[in-house]
Amino acid sequence: MSFPWHAHYNPGVPLHLEHRPLCLHELLPEAARRFPQRAALVYAVHAAGHVFRSQISYADLQELVTRCAASLSRLGVAKGDRVGLYLPNCPQFVVGFLAAARLGAIAVPFNPLYSARELEHQLKDCGATVLISLTRFLPLVEKVRAHTALKTVVAARLDAHFPLALKVLWKLTHGRKEPRVRLSPGDLWFGDLLAPGTPGSVEVREDDTAVLLYTGGTTGISKGVELSHKNLVWNAQQNRDWAKLEDGRETTLGALPLFHAFGLTCGLDLALLIGATLILVPNPADMRGLARIIHALRPTVFPVVPTMLVGIGNLPEIARYDLRSIRVSPCAGSPLAPAVQRAFTERTGVEICEGYGLTEAAPVVMGNPPQGENRQGTIGLPYPDTEVRVVDLQSGADATFEQGSSWSDPGEIVVRGPQVMKGYWNRPEDTAAQLKDGWLHTGDLGQAHRDGYFRIVDRLKDLIIRSGMKVYPAEIENVLAEHPKVLEAMVVGVPDAARGELVKAFVVARPGAQPTEEELLAFCRENLAKYKIPSTIELRSALARSAVGKPLRRLLREELAMAASGGRP
Repeated sequence: MSFPWHAHYNPGVPLHLEHRPLCLHELLPEAARRFPQRAALVYAVHAAGHVFRSQISYADLQELVTRCAASLSRLGVAKGDRVGLYLPNCPQFVVGFLAAARLGAIAVPFNPLYSARELEHQLKDCGATVLISLTRFLPLVEKVRAHTALKTVVAARLDAHFPLALKVLWKLTHGRKEPRVRLSPGDLWFGDLLAPGTPGSVEVREDDTAVLLYTGGTTGISKGVELSHKNLVWNAQQNRDWAKLEDGRETTLGALPLFHAFGLTCGLDLALLIGATLILVPNPADMRGLARIIHALRPTVFPVVPTMLVGIGNLPEIARYDLRSIRVSPCAGSPLAPAVQRAFTERTGVEICEGYGLTEAAPVVMGNPPQGENRQGTIGLPYPDTEVRVVDLQSGADATFEQGSSWSDPGEIVVRGPQVMKGYWNRPEDTAAQLKDGWLHTGDLGQAHRDGYFRIVDRLKDLIIRSGMKVYPAEIENVLAEHPKVLEAMVVGVPDAARGELVKAFVVARPGAQPTEEELLAFCRENLAKYKIPSTIELRSALARSAVGKPLRRLLREELAMAASGGRP
């Protein structure tokens, strides 16, 4: 059944987007007009036990974007052209992204962890003619460049915006590791794009495509998700109203990668909309660094993924850091185990609000309200102007409720709202399969509560069928996470001739703990039905996850398949 948000929770701030900017390029000038001297960006780097920082005001950021847009225009970038961004979280990403929006061009961020094969596929697929790349990634770019439409590569240095003390330290510690950069003829340094200039006027409409965000490829070939200016700005506004954020008063910790929808919308776009200060963190894998940055810079908003909560919450010295400046901390990206949520709050005093989204929805669809009832184990309520249904996998009808049950039968979550994508880039068949009658089919299994809350059961593609019985990996992972010796767990299905599939669990132990397979299996027997108990549990030092912490079960399945075939692909 459908649950309109306003029937269950009203955050008190109605949407009036018809009176607000609806294109990305309008957000920065408006923020610069209202808060010219406020820090728009703080570039924060943790090194040698210290937090180094530099900052750029809204007025200065506006000038940098204007100059960059003029230079890109001189390079021939026009409305609808694709501009690649192969960068971590740094000021050059923000300037390049907003300059592309100013021209009506389409920004295409790339994951810095990509292999040459993945980068080549996405560059060819989007047809980018200009790429702004970190110098460290240039050898990989040159390896694939001849097979793409690239005309100009713009090189950006990670230390370009470092404060002087950090620049000196960086050269001493990293100078020899950095490759010597020799630009190809016609290529430029990022500083060359900042020469004085003003771009011509371009008509950009709210339904124009603003960005292509490639799905991570964890479930198959990555596809470019077309998000319009309207998709992104509406979702930023929905997040603002949901969390009751205050214009000109918030500071957001931008640790989530900006190449990902969660980091882009809840970090950059939301900050621009409300005139917040965005703290850019180039190395989100440094958990001690994140804790020190929070302690030193006092952010009020911290979008996170579960792996960050695990990493920060389990720092041995976590009690030394005061993280309580954080008032709003939405968590998404992968299912959040209640044990992880409880442990983080107990150790830091910071409340975590689990939510749900996907790249195809720009990305946030629902969440637990920071000022309302925060129910652990659920993904909360639909966002303003967002409709969510749970539908039967066979009939497509709304899932039903068993007599006396508060939760519906499991079914696929489908979504309709202003944040839902235009479609997949140059893939009309994939678009038609995902968007049906205006409803986005998420591929996630969920349940609806009678009062409007939702919870995730699992990914459809991760469902394990054991002897005809449905087994949801997330349920087993949550149980294992409750064990005092377990840090995190991942569960996959293993093909079996007799029973279809068997359940295999991979577990990372807490520091200093040495759980045995038998004691973990005994714990599962106490807390799970017999058919859900893993056949085997393997201890690992780490689990395969994407750059934003999403479980990469596909890699585990491929590893198991290779082992079963004797190493033959």
